[in-house]
Amino acid sequence: MIFRTLATLFMCCAVLFANSAEAVVTNDSIQTASESTKQAVPGERFNIKQLIVPTVLVSVGAFGIKNGWFHKKINEPVRDGLADLRRDNYVKIDDYIQYLPVAAHLGMGLVGVESRHPFRERFVAAATSSLVMAAMVNTVKNCVDEERPNSHGFSSFPSGHTSTAFMGAELVRMEYGTGYAIGAYAVACGVGFMRMWNDRHWVTDVIAGAGVGILSARVGYWMLPVWRKVFNMKDSNKAITIVPYYNSQAFGASMAMVF
Repeated sequence: MIFRTLATLFMCCAVLFANSAEAVVTNDSIQTASESTKQAVPGERFNIKQLIVPTVLVSVGAFGIKNGWFHKKINEPVRDGLADLRRDNYVKIDDYIQYLPVAAHLGMGLVGVESRHPFRERFVAAATSSLVMAAMVNTVKNCVDEERPNSHGFSSFPSGHTSTAFMGAELVRMEYGTGYAIGAYAVACGVGFMRMWNDRHWVTDVIAGAGVGILSARVGYWMLPVWRKVFNMKDSNKAITIVPYYNSQAFGASMAMVF
């Protein structure tokens, strides 16, 4: 059952790639960073087909939390099976690697990987996606009030860690193509698995979190043409400053743009 759950997550990723094949980067279709500011690239224009995968994932997760059969046949058996394997061996690395796909989205273009957008546009897309994701996750958590499997709080649905990881993985796919996204999605699936391993989330929380993350990333790119107009981002003389920060609870960054 445990490995079947992982297989299901990977199959969802495969469907995602197939559904978004028109946005895959090839050697002949990649645009340089300077060209990307002149015309929209695949993924920036809303297409209703792009809603299919995240809608299915969120719907399955939402259905599962209120369905007794799903909870007893899937949520609880997976949790019990992982508990037997885990015993007291909790792994907290998911608190950190959830950010790896987002970091890859921002950083790969700085180390020689050809990207579709310059850094500042990648940053704006990631920032927009993060705000959308945080708003959706926190709103749903407060409305649903689902108890965590370890009984530590009522903010189980959906999984925020999983949303963050899948958001980053989808950002990587949209920016660099499917080849690089495979690794990012593998990390995202690992984060989802570890949230269940650590008894922090049910299967339904992870499935819905994946959908929220994917949708948030797509919204971030849909909004790029709007931000280009608002911030006049085509002007190369505009300056942008990004200052990272850290407090006792989280990493973050502040942005300042000179108009």
